[in-house]
Amino acid sequence: MADTVNGLLREAAAQADPESRHEAEMLLAHALGKDRAWLFAHANSVPDAHALVRFRQLLAARQGGEPLAYLLGRRGFWTLELEVSPAVLIPRMETELLVELALARVPRDSGMRIADLGTGSGAIALAVASERPLSRVLATDASTAALELARNNALRCGIDNISFAHGHWLQALQGQRFGLIVSNPPYIAEGDAHLEQGDLRFEPVAALASGVDGLDAIREIVEGAPRCLDSGGWLLLEHGYDQASRVRELLAGNGFGEVCSWQDLERRERVSGGRYR
Repeated sequence: MADTVNGLLREAAAQADPESRHEAEMLLAHALGKDRAWLFAHANSVPDAHALVRFRQLLAARQGGEPLAYLLGRRGFWTLELEVSPAVLIPRMETELLVELALARVPRDSGMRIADLGTGSGAIALAVASERPLSRVLATDASTAALELARNNALRCGIDNISFAHGHWLQALQGQRFGLIVSNPPYIAEGDAHLEQGDLRFEPVAALASGVDGLDAIREIVEGAPRCLDSGGWLLLEHGYDQASRVRELLAGNGFGEVCSWQDLERRERVSGGRYR
């Protein structure tokens, strides 16, 4: 029968993308409220009418370009499974480099205070907090919807060494000082053609674009961070693949030493940072 689990998956795989069968399995499992293993064990089962309609709606949305993470309402990042929505950026694998660099600067036995600016789903802040339970992480965002989602993710993941603050970049820190500040701010130039392509079409523009050269948010953070860092504290920023030299110049010009950029898995300079003297 065409409407069995196996028949639906064959039908989906025969159509243009989703990455065909694998994504169709994820969407069907989501519509059924089951896991993928259930699909294989019940290949000849016939979903009820509601699940069938829901699956076909999800499939059509995916074929229309909507991100799989938004359709499923979740995305894996680091060791965590996070809730996501169109209110936040979809966590990406390349951002795990920022987490790795942050963890290298926080000893396991440290009670360091750490801030994550523009936390979105909470991905970076929660990954760091999960690996350094003695530290205290403050996650900030100017979006109340994003903060609510991040709080929910902290509860779902059972991470309690984290708090949240609403506000625009460093304003949310309210004069507090930290041993480490991290951020994955918007860094695409306004009007860039990439904003009309792929998943970016569906993600919040305010979390993607920042000024005519994409560096407005980074400038604001770099210029203000010295007032919020302990002596010897680090600032680490994700940025675009072609922005590293300009970010290093900003860091050096604002009192940071040990300025460096690090490459992602595609050998693109993806994160830059420095230590406040």
